[in-house]
Amino acid sequence: MDRIYREVPLQTIPWHMESPPDILVDLVRSGKMLPCRAIDLGCGAGNYALFLAGAGFEMTGVDISSRAIEIARENAAKRGIRCTFLVADLLGDLHEIRDPYEFAYDWEVLHHIFPEDRERYVRNVHRILRPGGKYLSVCFSDEDPQFGSSGKYRKTPLGTTLYFSSEDELRDLFRPFFTIRSLTTREVPGKYSPHLAVCAFLEKH
Repeated sequence: MDRIYREVPLQTIPWHMESPPDILVDLVRSGKMLPCRAIDLGCGAGNYALFLAGAGFEMTGVDISSRAIEIARENAAKRGIRCTFLVADLLGDLHEIRDPYEFAYDWEVLHHIFPEDRERYVRNVHRILRPGGKYLSVCFSDEDPQFGSSGKYRKTPLGTTLYFSSEDELRDLFRPFFTIRSLTTREVPGKYSPHLAVCAFLEKH
């Protein structure tokens, strides 16, 4: 990820989108998520975290790429928005994160995490949330034809490999840790074309 943020022009990175996705906006505007202490897992350049911070959330953004975090901090300074950005490995022990959060989300991050590592990741999300905390996760559906394949593992033009998920396997992944409030496959906009994603809204047991 650090190589991508250092070598690829920011505006051409497929997941770098300045406007927040409708799913996230709707959670705020509908009142399903009121301003609270929240964390963006895999925040990239920080655009979505800054949107929520501007809406009154006390935001932290974390990413494994130090260059992405540099850009996020620069963006926050330019906009005059207060937001904490940290370099952290979502599969590590997350020692950088201490106090628990009321809302966590990962926007199209989970498909970068392969099945053998997912339980460890979801345990981390569960641990950093308060009891009753909410979690939004959005990742590529295996029903999506992106990258010219129907396989579970697919190579991207950037040289990354993604894992495309079914609703059933995500239910099995989340259910031991969270109450599933909704889990559906829907079309979400992308930088170059829309795609199908599994969208889960969850509550910590």
